[in-house]
Amino acid sequence: MLEKRIHRPLLGCIADDFTGASDLANNLVRAGMRTIQSIGVPADSQTLNTDAIVISLKSRTISSHEAIKQSLQAYEWLKAQGVERFYFKYCSTFDSTPQGNIGPVTEALMDAIYGEGKGFTIVCPAFPEAKRTIFNGHLFVGNELLSDSGMRNHPLTPMTDANLVRVMQAQTQRIVGLVDYASVCVGPTEIQARFQALQNEGIAIAVVDATCNQDLESIALAIADIPLVTAGSGLAISLPNNWRIRGLLDLNESTDILPPASGYQAVISGSCSQASNAQVIDFCQRGWPSFKIDPLADMSHVNMAQQAIAWAKIHLKNGPILIYATSQPDIVKSIQEKLGAIQASEYIEKILAEIAKGLVQAGVRQLVIAGGETSGAIVQALGIKQMTIGPQIDPGVPWMSVSSPSCQEETIHLALKSGNFGSIDFFTKSFTQLSNLYHD
Repeated sequence: MLEKRIHRPLLGCIADDFTGASDLANNLVRAGMRTIQSIGVPADSQTLNTDAIVISLKSRTISSHEAIKQSLQAYEWLKAQGVERFYFKYCSTFDSTPQGNIGPVTEALMDAIYGEGKGFTIVCPAFPEAKRTIFNGHLFVGNELLSDSGMRNHPLTPMTDANLVRVMQAQTQRIVGLVDYASVCVGPTEIQARFQALQNEGIAIAVVDATCNQDLESIALAIADIPLVTAGSGLAISLPNNWRIRGLLDLNESTDILPPASGYQAVISGSCSQASNAQVIDFCQRGWPSFKIDPLADMSHVNMAQQAIAWAKIHLKNGPILIYATSQPDIVKSIQEKLGAIQASEYIEKILAEIAKGLVQAGVRQLVIAGGETSGAIVQALGIKQMTIGPQIDPGVPWMSVSSPSCQEETIHLALKSGNFGSIDFFTKSFTQLSNLYHD
């Protein structure tokens, strides 16, 4: 017998950065869930008519205390919406400092949901479509261990240990265990049995292996009754089926429709990942106009932004442009040595945020942003509060439509790309895809 559909959001998600939030929302929409992405905790308590809500926080690299505070505020707002299932979303490369913030936020949410020191949840950043897999508790990026990948050189959250059990245990007081592939490959019943065995041993958090989408489908079925899951965005592809099985979710086939795009096209890249570096090179080699931001130049961030905006106004009418601070690891290291790691990041974010506001004022209505911290700074600077999720460009990156006070509430099409995501031609193909949506 089908359960009666209760008209309230089925899933409440808390994401620790803006690109990750759109990545998660993208996968939920692909799976047929109507999804609203909010920038920060909404100011009002009006019940939203949607299947899932994703609250985007910029909490990945702030202090653990502040990350916990913001995450609990998001949880309380979602709980007031009637949400009973919660999803804490972090990056598929498990980005964090040795102290947090994944572990501290997970524990705080567990305390809020289950009671202090109680409960059980999982850790599963796997996203096979984006070549993030977990085997024997170790996270792989493609064929490389996380610690051997480009993430070892991340300017803010260098990941030098691929053992997720060890990384998570360093960040939490609860005991962390493993559901290895030998259990996962058997199926949901065996995974649940392993969950129970771990809990009998006093383990409260389980890293779960996953190497393909079929594994994620099994894991999703096994966690159907767990109030809190923590994961990357990959698990979201399979999770909605739990509500569909119970008759609580219809199959929505038109959840990713956006209004037609207009206006100028631009890319702003602050990410220094291997993928973003390659994408910048590809864009430049195709002959499109590009402008390099030099954070060591002898001028204020305001003057540098004005210089970039003046350059952009000359080139925008001829097609997409690129403004970037993306650099190779040795250059990033040099900049950090002179300015400090946090100071350099904040300085560049200020510049790129000012540039974004200037581009929108100049008529840019199709904007691709590369980098999680960069995306957060720009979205906040533009005053964007809510996003409508559209079609996927590459795994983990959708087009979205938003409105901004900076352009009298006109529609802007926005893509927030995690630094490590996207094909080498991502910057150019994004605009081609958006154009083709309305001319096929």
